[in-house]
Amino acid sequence: MRTARGYVMLTKPRIIELLLITTVPAMIVAKRGLPSLSLIAITVVGGTLAAGGANAANMWFDRDIDAVMRRTKGRPLVTGDVSPRGALIFSVTLEVAAFAILSVGANVLAASIALAAALFYFGVYTMWLKRSTSQNIVIGGAAGAAPVLVGWAAVRDELSLAAWLMFLIIFVWTPPHFWGLAFRYADDYSAAGVPMLPSVASRRASAWQIVAYSVVLVLLALVLGPVAGLGLVYDAAAVLLGAGFVWYAVRLLRSLSPKAAMRVFSYSITYLSLLFVGMAVDVIVRSR
Repeated sequence: MRTARGYVMLTKPRIIELLLITTVPAMIVAKRGLPSLSLIAITVVGGTLAAGGANAANMWFDRDIDAVMRRTKGRPLVTGDVSPRGALIFSVTLEVAAFAILSVGANVLAASIALAAALFYFGVYTMWLKRSTSQNIVIGGAAGAAPVLVGWAAVRDELSLAAWLMFLIIFVWTPPHFWGLAFRYADDYSAAGVPMLPSVASRRASAWQIVAYSVVLVLLALVLGPVAGLGLVYDAAAVLLGAGFVWYAVRLLRSLSPKAAMRVFSYSITYLSLLFVGMAVDVIVRSR
């Protein structure tokens, strides 16, 4: 049972949930309505396997620093619930299955984007950027933004400006989201030798970066409305949720406390989830 649970934890289920909540709304916007349930299921399953495989490879490579950090010392490769060899085989198996499912059930473009994102996350972010630059999560965030492209491509077999704007929204959202968490665990990252921004810059400098990214994020979300042909439901969500994000970021700048940083982190999850739900609701309501 512990081994089975360990393999599940290798996929980082909570992160996958967040990725998928952006994929399905992107499909709905691309379709201008609800896609077939079979296509949604195929895209969700394929995307889950691709992201899970990338996360398992990430844990396989990072098992040395995971053992040092309080936040990650309970991961299955650190505890010994899963062997390094088993984790690597599991990762590759998931990626092969994901590519096959998406290629056959959706299209090769969607499958290729999912595979490219997984390779980028492991080869560029995990193996290179994470341990070498404080801009690691800024550039590496491209992998986490790819699911919207997978969803869009699964429906249309091409990528439009609206799809790329969704990608940019998640790309810009990722740094303030993750820096909020890293702010709280800055000492852990320092001990592990990972130059996450809050562990190598002052609290004030890190907070300013979070504020700056949150402002750009709100502007991108507002631009998406007219580009994607979305209506008042989405626009209202973008304005209200965006105001909340900036408010939490400014509160962090004022207090510079780990508690305020964790509030930014927690709210960022709510923000992204509700923003994309707002997209889906807007399209579905207006398509009736």
